[in-house]
Amino acid sequence: MTDIESPTATRQPLRFHHGGVSVPDLEAAIAWYRDMLGFAVERRFDIPRARAKAVFLERDGLRMEMFEVEGAAPLPEDRRHPHADLRTHGNKHVAFAIGDYDGFLAALKAKGAEIVLTVGESFGRAFFVRDCAGNVVEFVED
Repeated sequence: MTDIESPTATRQPLRFHHGGVSVPDLEAAIAWYRDMLGFAVERRFDIPRARAKAVFLERDGLRMEMFEVEGAAPLPEDRRHPHADLRTHGNKHVAFAIGDYDGFLAALKAKGAEIVLTVGESFGRAFFVRDCAGNVVEFVED
């Protein structure tokens, strides 16, 4: 039996590496994630087979991968709204845990972030913003 066939092969520790987002303007997305959330460019690279420019952004050990792909289709309108987006299969959004919910929300509002939805459910408080490309990002009180 090889390591791949072994039941313990899939039991090794997993760590989150990154979330990926396609955007129409890579430089605008880099600026938005830098100015709104404090991310910095970790590295830039090209993906020639996909006709894409890409970047890894990093903050506090978290990474976001951004792609600008030549000829990509725009984000459909229903993907810009958290409740409507749930009706489409696939990845929904990336979420970040925050400690000071009220302070973080106030800071993003002061920077002009588009707050899409706030929730206060039995499982906790969270809010969603749209980035400069319309992608939804969630912040969860931790």
